[in-house]
Amino acid sequence: MAALARDAIPATERLRVTEIFHSLQGEADTAGFPTVFVRLTGCPLRCRYCDTEYAFYGGGWQSIASILAAVEPFGTRYVCVTGGEPLAQPNAARLLARLCDSSYRVSLETSGAIDARAIDRRVIRVLDVKTPGSGEVERNFLPNLESLRPEEMVKFVICNRADYEWSVGFIRAHALQGRAQLLFSPSAGELAPRELADWILADRLGVRFQLQLHKLLWGGEPGR
Repeated sequence: MAALARDAIPATERLRVTEIFHSLQGEADTAGFPTVFVRLTGCPLRCRYCDTEYAFYGGGWQSIASILAAVEPFGTRYVCVTGGEPLAQPNAARLLARLCDSSYRVSLETSGAIDARAIDRRVIRVLDVKTPGSGEVERNFLPNLESLRPEEMVKFVICNRADYEWSVGFIRAHALQGRAQLLFSPSAGELAPRELADWILADRLGVRFQLQLHKLLWGGEPGR
């Protein structure tokens, strides 16, 4: 779907989009399912391990209607709105609700640095908690944790042993066990997956270990 001039779209209907593509979900509880990804442009964070820096700038303006039209031909029930940081654009909430209205199973991947409490409850939020290794630990918006539901997910990207211990302490301090699904991912190229798996097993930690399936299959290239 071709991008339009910004002023050609009503202010309440426009979003800057980096890409819309069809792939296998690589993370969270729908890993492996064919999914349409709507990657919005822009992010106020600069996590040290970010793998989507190309989405910080650029993109093209699209209306919510044109985004829905681009998603529909893929014929999948799963749609993931991601970024960048999707919630950096105010109309992201409207897009999420409209996708739900179209009977998609909608997930939101968010950095956890922006208030996500008012997002449509039909949306499954995958909320990052930024560890010290990310360089953005001070940006965690902790009130988001108050509205978590059991079907939603909290993700920790673990860079090293210090990050692991910090994350375990964070889960305990905020009583997250049982309130949402807890995901631990090794930071690619920094922490060996087996090492993180061994720590989880040794501590009998009630979290879900995950690798990024899309990186195993396609090496993390854009649009895959």
